[in-house]
Amino acid sequence: MTPQLTVLGNPGHRRVTLFAAAARAAGLPEPAVLPWLDVLRGGYRLPEGTLLRIESPGEEPLVDELLRGPALGSGYAPTRVEGTAAWYAGVLAALRGLAARPGVRLLGDPEEIAVMFDKRRTHTLLAEAGVPVPRALGGGVSGWEQLRGRLAEAGLRRVFVKPAHGSSASGVMALEFGPRGRLLATTSVELADGRLHNSLRVRRYRDERDVGAIVDRLAPDGLHVEQWIPKASQAGRAADLRVVVVAGRATHAVVRTSTQPMTNLHLGGARGSLDLARETAGPAWPALLETAERAAACFPGSPMVGVDVLPTACWRRALVGEVNAFGDLLPNLTGLPGGPAEGLDTYGAQLAALSSTAGTTVQPHHQTMEPAR
Repeated sequence: MTPQLTVLGNPGHRRVTLFAAAARAAGLPEPAVLPWLDVLRGGYRLPEGTLLRIESPGEEPLVDELLRGPALGSGYAPTRVEGTAAWYAGVLAALRGLAARPGVRLLGDPEEIAVMFDKRRTHTLLAEAGVPVPRALGGGVSGWEQLRGRLAEAGLRRVFVKPAHGSSASGVMALEFGPRGRLLATTSVELADGRLHNSLRVRRYRDERDVGAIVDRLAPDGLHVEQWIPKASQAGRAADLRVVVVAGRATHAVVRTSTQPMTNLHLGGARGSLDLARETAGPAWPALLETAERAAACFPGSPMVGVDVLPTACWRRALVGEVNAFGDLLPNLTGLPGGPAEGLDTYGAQLAALSSTAGTTVQPHHQTMEPAR
């Protein structure tokens, strides 16, 4: 039976439309779309023989409310930072349910996605595989007082505090302890009336009561704490790399630069020069890409991952910060020169890799999946 290519995603969103455009460019009909909303509500059908690509459930308020609303109650708002543990549990339950459907093949392993969406588990897996990662503060963190004490015992004065199940730098805090008890926390979190909200403006908190309140609100969902490694720079701005790895090969890379500790583009970061990064790294450049490929190799059931590579000073070596299950949203970026995806965007590269898989013929359908009646 010829597999039918379907995308689990949010209809009309960029990830779905860009993948559909790549399918058309490859001479394929548009894939069917299975809405996340239908899956979470439990009313959907999938024909036997479906080849299901898993896309991010993010950026859709109704989906987010289904996942986090019960945990946040009457205080729910799509800007809220808390509730990531409920989001994580809901997404995994849905993916495991899809994986159990007879005759449906998922392009991505739900159990590997489960690891990638738990920064603590990802860090442990990479470290055990010998992939260079920042030093982490192991064990759970119940709140600010415990965190401060454990950091003092470990001699860590500059760290990133990250929600274990977060994404897009939501809730991430760059924390610095200075002389004479000085404290500085840099984050996109807005603390308002005891609740945490995402903001596109990066803030700095110096009052320990505010910092403690943020950590205490985030801790119940789980925290990952790791050493803040000084990054390389480009044009006077901190710089790192997002490397997309498709079928085991580094196919795309983008330099992200910022005046802030977080380089995410939606928080004021900007794309840097890949040519300049390659020139600065010199003979070390292939090793930077290989570091991303080594991280991706820890997830053999995932045809694509986005790896956050943290080059150190002078771009001579690198560590891995995170591995992203949905790290391929890089519009208008074509593959690395001389690489297997030269001239293709991230979605075209994945379709090409899928088509080249021995014995696999992709036959997308053009309709949207109808919910079950």
